[in-house]
Amino acid sequence: MADPMRIRAQAAGGNATVRVLMAHEMETGQRKDSAGKVIPAWHIQHVTAQLNGATVMTAQWGPAVSKNPFLQFVVKGAKAGDKVTISWTDNKGDKRTDEATVS
Repeated sequence: MADPMRIRAQAAGGNATVRVLMAHEMETGQRKDSAGKVIPAWHIQHVTAQLNGATVMTAQWGPAVSKNPFLQFVVKGAKAGDKVTISWTDNKGDKRTDEATVS
């Protein structure tokens, strides 16, 4: 399983800015190793963000996203103490879910 995501969610006014750093290799399937063999594709395909259990953002990614991707978005109506949950699934079926509290 991948390392935990680093999630920071900060409230300002009636919104919260959520920043997420995900640990993932994100291989495109086009690079070759030192022996000349193609490195198989391995990348995050689906990302979901929830605020207190309600989905507020979904994204479909492909192999063009960089290694250890960074994601930032704003959630309207979030306040300090709310729970933000981020989940991803990659093309090999690996999954990761982490949560943070809005500060």
